Amino acid sequence: MTDKEPEKKPAETPSKPEPKDELVETRHTIVLNGKEIKYTTITGRIILKEETEKDGETEGEKAKASIFFVAYTLDDTNDKSKRPVTFSFNGGPGSSSVWLHLGVLGPRRLLMDETGNPLPPPHQLVDNDFSLLEQTDLVFIDPVSTGYSRAVIGEKARQFHGLKKDIESVGDFIYLYVSRYQRWSSPKFLIGESYGTTRASGLSGYLQDRHGMYLNGIMLVSAVLDFSTLEFNPGNDMPYILFLPTYTATAWYHKRLASDLQADLQTAINESREFAQGEYAAALMKGANLGVEERARIRSKLSRLTGLSETYIERANLRIVIFRFCKELLREQGRTVGRLDSRFQGIDRDPLGVEFEFDPSMANIMGPYTSGFNAYVREELKYLSDLPYEILNGKVWPWSYAEHENQYVYVAETLRQAMTINPYLRVHVANGYFDLATPFMATEYTFNHLGLDESLQHNISMSYYEAGHMMYIHNPSLAKLKTELSSFIQQK
Repeated sequence: MTDKEPEKKPAETPSKPEPKDELVETRHTIVLNGKEIKYTTITGRIILKEETEKDGETEGEKAKASIFFVAYTLDDTNDKSKRPVTFSFNGGPGSSSVWLHLGVLGPRRLLMDETGNPLPPPHQLVDNDFSLLEQTDLVFIDPVSTGYSRAVIGEKARQFHGLKKDIESVGDFIYLYVSRYQRWSSPKFLIGESYGTTRASGLSGYLQDRHGMYLNGIMLVSAVLDFSTLEFNPGNDMPYILFLPTYTATAWYHKRLASDLQADLQTAINESREFAQGEYAAALMKGANLGVEERARIRSKLSRLTGLSETYIERANLRIVIFRFCKELLREQGRTVGRLDSRFQGIDRDPLGVEFEFDPSMANIMGPYTSGFNAYVREELKYLSDLPYEILNGKVWPWSYAEHENQYVYVAETLRQAMTINPYLRVHVANGYFDLATPFMATEYTFNHLGLDESLQHNISMSYYEAGHMMYIHNPSLAKLKTELSSFIQQK
């Protein structure tokens, strides 16, 4: 009889380390309007968790994501209830918060020339005389998969790459920050740029409905709340109408208009806006029923207002797609114009192409802002990480719009409802005349069709700038934007 071999126990699976917050605190000073301001910066990542249930009972909490943020708070503040706090993010989807952070709001900004052209590398940061830190504390948020924000080990990043979950995760972070840093009594603002305006509008409803958090104001920089105004799809004539005044502004900037229009930007824009809303919209509505004489008249007027030839416009069936315009306007000069900011020019290898090879306005800022932030976060904010800081992460695509399947994304209704429930919620929209990503007339159309009650219309204000999507890279526009946003935050 032989002895039994000892029973083998299954190998234990090593437990995953519990993710933890990573925070670094630094202190700084800046001189704004001749006054020295002392402030504290908290930089790092906070773990977002969600409650878990089993058999209908709460079981515990599960870590889902690690959200990177940079928060600036004034030191000499005795009563936080009177000190506003503003949460900032950019768009993409897939963009970090670097643009608003180092472009206009934060205490440090990237140094560019007067127009918005980059200076030779290495790129430098300077104290930002236009920072809003004087008026409000600032919290810059990087959504999951942007900046240093990541899904935690064991969680799929893809779950956060969509309209609904993105709004929820950013909203839950705002709730966590407000609670942890005792800011429930503070006036609270959001500022978003581009797709960040889509997110901000969604947050206006989510923060109210989920967390009972009512906002004082939302600042929308280069807004898009109704995607039907931007999508050049067959059967949707709306963008052709709404982009036209920006085509006119672009042609004016590059001196492609007739002398009477070239004399004044506002005169050119006003004529283009009136034509777009009237004769042009009516002509496109007629489709194949448009008569020969009327078609010729529309074609001639479009040529006058865009700087493109009548031959090209006829071949385009009176409908000019944005990327084709960017390629065609300066084709004879061998140049393209930018989408984010049509003031800037690019050079393509193929002069006969239909669309540009790259957006010169994006190329203008990508390198400087990337190197500027990577130096700043390590050297001044003392946050060290070997992860790549994802300035603009294309891996978030395809972005999920499952809630808007078979329809255009439309978050304007969420904003309308939030403003109706909270009649103290104010909105300011900043528009660039040379922005071909989110044209100003498309934004005007969206807000003119918001359906907001007349008694609340005064809660909406707009400002305009002779620059593009990121109007703050243009120094005169930066100064004006600072004034507009400061006044908005301080308004009672």
